[in-house]
Amino acid sequence: MTAHADGNPEQGEQLAYTCMGCHGIPGYRNAYPSYRVPKLGGQKAAYIETALKAYRDGNRPHPTMQAQGESLSDQDIADVAAYFQGAEMATDSVTADDIAGLDAAKTCLTCHGAQSAGMVPTPATLSGQHQDYLMHALDQYKSGARAGTVMSAFAGMLSDDDIEAIARFYSRRDDGVHTPEKSD
Repeated sequence: MTAHADGNPEQGEQLAYTCMGCHGIPGYRNAYPSYRVPKLGGQKAAYIETALKAYRDGNRPHPTMQAQGESLSDQDIADVAAYFQGAEMATDSVTADDIAGLDAAKTCLTCHGAQSAGMVPTPATLSGQHQDYLMHALDQYKSGARAGTVMSAFAGMLSDDDIEAIARFYSRRDDGVHTPEKSD
């Protein structure tokens, strides 16, 4: 297990200014590959730290995020993660009326929890995340583009229909991540 530094959310808010250019716009889409930029407000700090370090160290593919990560120290990453974990929710209209993917998502509950908030430190909070982002992430795990976690084994067993159902189920829940409110 990786040790995580104590983050300063006030400092993290200052450092996250450039992050908000993409992650602070509800529904904003990546140009390539085309999927919605993930919501970070309310995400667990440990997950954000792990992701940012993977981008910084070149272990997770995304040129923009790798470039952003290169300038961040471990303390900067802890600060940014602390900010996003506690960030207030912007007005966002995500409904929780679709449970069609629950059967496909049962395996996910082992690590991500019944409320998809995660039962161990680093798995991502899935509730409220964009459907296309979740599909993209699961496809990356399935193909091996994202490596080094147990997710590759689990995603490898999923059909395309399962991936779509799981992503739809979690994206329509309103008890998880959100687009952070921009400060004035």
